[in-house]
Amino acid sequence: MEKGTVHVICGPGTGKSASAAGYGLMGILAKKKVIMVQYLKGVLEEDGAEILKRMEPEMKVFRFARSHGLFENLPEEQKKEEIVNLKNGFNFAKKVMMTGECDILVLDEILGLLDQGVISEDEFIQFLENRDPEMELVMTGRVCPKALEPYVDCISYVENIKVDNSRE
Repeated sequence: MEKGTVHVICGPGTGKSASAAGYGLMGILAKKKVIMVQYLKGVLEEDGAEILKRMEPEMKVFRFARSHGLFENLPEEQKKEEIVNLKNGFNFAKKVMMTGECDILVLDEILGLLDQGVISEDEFIQFLENRDPEMELVMTGRVCPKALEPYVDCISYVENIKVDNSRE
């Protein structure tokens, strides 16, 4: 990726988050500072959190979720509480963008905030219009709305060709 590139990784397949983390790892290898914010995935288990801590200070990972489990599977009352946390996470991403705290900002499942109605398309477009033009931005989610395409340099589509769960 080049300085200022906006990349979207979307689609119904698995591996979007891993691809986004890979961009972060490539950034670390290029001596860049990386911040990754994950949305809609729930609280990270202790083992996963420990592994990610080892990547600091070059790559910091933040999750604002307080619930266990995926957002889409939460009861409605819990979703309402979690929406506050997710909006705080979006505000954090805006702050990082405004202050230039990193070279690469990875927003994992940020597009899901649009799908779930946590933030509006207009809010998100405003975020993209006000972004630091020097900062590389990687965003993931199942769907990239057409309205975002003018702000994006590259869209990668992830689709599984075959999934064999019998090997688990």
